[in-house]
Amino acid sequence: MVLRRFRRPRLDELNRVVDALELPEAVFKTCPWQPRELVETGLRQWLRCCGAAMREDRIIGMPSHAVDEAWHGLILCTRRYAMFCDSAYGRFLHHFPDGEGVRGAAAAADPMANQLGRTVVAWSLVARPGEQCVLWNLDSVVGVDTPWGIPHERVTAIEQALAAEA
Repeated sequence: MVLRRFRRPRLDELNRVVDALELPEAVFKTCPWQPRELVETGLRQWLRCCGAAMREDRIIGMPSHAVDEAWHGLILCTRRYAMFCDSAYGRFLHHFPDGEGVRGAAAAADPMANQLGRTVVAWSLVARPGEQCVLWNLDSVVGVDTPWGIPHERVTAIEQALAAEA
């Protein structure tokens, strides 16, 4: 059996590729929330977090229903999405809804709360100086009926723990 070794995304290159990604109208076909620019910012921040997680072969959780819908739209632009993944990550970024990619005992051992915590850690690796993450409460801001998100207190606790380790 031949194992393919994937390259680890460089964070500076990742930022450049995510910034350059064109998001056609089709991306927002099932994502009606406004302002669209805020959802787009959230999608770009999510894609950057994914790159940081992929560097460590980690699964992170999606904190925003609105961003998840936009990501679904991007995935459906298959050629664009595949080319983006290759440029940004060096491999395809699969979507695993509700733990689909994790089975059995591994799924139970890795609840969504843990995955969302790793999303906060991933953000700490890709955030630009002074940049605020919109993902944590984006759904509430854009009016999603049943918002997802991560409570501010949890984000703060994770960020403080990271700062204490540094």
